[in-house]
Amino acid sequence: MELNETPKTNFIHQEIDNDLSENKNGGAVLTRFPPEPNGYLHIGHAKSICLNFGLGKHYKGGTNLRFDDTNPTKEDTEYVDSIKEDVNWLGFQWNDEPKFTSDYFEQLYQWAVLFIKNGKAYVDDQSAEEIAEQKGTPTTPGKESPNRNNSVEENLDLFERMRKGEFQNGERVLRAKIDMASPNMHMRDPLMYRIIHAHHHRTGNDWCIYPMYDFAHGQGDFKEGITHSICTLEFEVHRPLYNWFLEQILEFQPELKALPKPRQIEFARLNLNYTVMSKRKLLQLVNDNYVAGWDDPRMPTISGYRRRGYTPESIRKFADQIGVAKRENVIDVALLEHCIREDLNKKTPRVYAVLNPVKVIITNYPEGEVEWMEAINNPEDEGMGSRKLPFSREIYIERDDFMENAPRKFFRMDVGREVRLKNAYIVKCESIKKDENGEISEIYCTYDPDTKSGMEGSNRKVKGTLHWVSVEHAKAIQVKQYDRLFMDESPDGHKDKEFLDFLNPNSLSVINTCYIEPNYKDASTKFTDGIDRYQFQRLGYFCVDKDSTEDKVIFNRTVTLKDSWAKKKK
Repeated sequence: MELNETPKTNFIHQEIDNDLSENKNGGAVLTRFPPEPNGYLHIGHAKSICLNFGLGKHYKGGTNLRFDDTNPTKEDTEYVDSIKEDVNWLGFQWNDEPKFTSDYFEQLYQWAVLFIKNGKAYVDDQSAEEIAEQKGTPTTPGKESPNRNNSVEENLDLFERMRKGEFQNGERVLRAKIDMASPNMHMRDPLMYRIIHAHHHRTGNDWCIYPMYDFAHGQGDFKEGITHSICTLEFEVHRPLYNWFLEQILEFQPELKALPKPRQIEFARLNLNYTVMSKRKLLQLVNDNYVAGWDDPRMPTISGYRRRGYTPESIRKFADQIGVAKRENVIDVALLEHCIREDLNKKTPRVYAVLNPVKVIITNYPEGEVEWMEAINNPEDEGMGSRKLPFSREIYIERDDFMENAPRKFFRMDVGREVRLKNAYIVKCESIKKDENGEISEIYCTYDPDTKSGMEGSNRKVKGTLHWVSVEHAKAIQVKQYDRLFMDESPDGHKDKEFLDFLNPNSLSVINTCYIEPNYKDASTKFTDGIDRYQFQRLGYFCVDKDSTEDKVIFNRTVTLKDSWAKKKK
């Protein structure tokens, strides 16, 4: 999906269209993407990015990038930088400079003081366990805190002392005074502030009290003039609290009523099979060294997909394909793989590479002779032109392309059988040589000189066509092949097992001795993110890994050629 395309209409468009027809907020539309800088973004965030920035672009209003940095114990500038990089890489640009909830800490504190002064908030010294127990259950009302009716003066004093750092972590909290009998558990005197003595990545040690997300969320939206706060479905039950906080502020400060008032709209988050989306679980994979980092190509992070060779266009296309819904569902990862195949098929040059080589010696081909064969770079794009491939007496083919005593329907190489070497000649296997372990070490063939590709009369047909690489000219590479990180469709959906129980022990295989044709460094397709992507003929799509050096070129397999999703559609 290109950035200038109009996204599919969904129920959120309908809601916004209704607001515009009523001239709410003066007809303005401003959305926001509010990530927590406590980890790298994953494919679920990519859906949210495409949705929020897509809405902002569609309605010509724009989108803010705001970091919800309200928990200094889990946040880091590394995550801030990675999030900005990911959003830009996907092809989007936020309004002005990035925003931070920490920009509003003083304003949020002053609003909290107004809540206290108006009898809408109080300081509670109960433990987290006591507060949780007193909240009751969805079918039974909660019990009021013994601190609930403390005087305004006492609450103001305690809250100021909380800010000054006179209390330890967890010793006191600020709670909104709403309704302990509300059927919505989130309305039963929710927390507004807690004490955290920790260094903040932006404000340093200026603060030791931090607003809860439910309090900071709506007020940050209001402060920025956000008109439509697009959230995932789990925040639907939080919406009454979102609205309540805003309504109280407008009562305290009626002069603010003329400003745009944000409206929260919820959509179903992305659930992908064979994947975990919890940042806590992804962090565990990184910290416990189950993967090589947040950008490990097996990770469902945007940086992991980028390193694996995915394109921003393919991820935007995927987000468009799955659409926006109100109900939770699980998307087949094969659809994501289908989107990247479709994109790479159109834009990647073809190269010959052999991952599991066995040497073929063409006994009747002149020693020392080299021919340069013409090969099309991409049959899907004539503009990519063609290249010359060196052909010589000794070549490598895939070991799997030979089978001794093969069955009749094995259309590759066997003793006595003819196959075509793509863009070259028809060859016939005459004999083989085995090593001391019984493994085939060399294959001896003869070639038909009248069957050179492109020559007049060279159209003699054989059933098998193989790719190959000239031994003399081949460049050695390392290849990393990736499979799904988990073997179960729902690795975190089992009550009796941990998601780690379903890790795939074969999710990464490294092949150290592979060979590629000598042209790959000269291919003209160089992408703006610095990754070279290619289709290895008959093998799949691959990209050059960022850890490559001149002495050691590493290729990551992006995706195989087989497309299970396309077959499902048929």
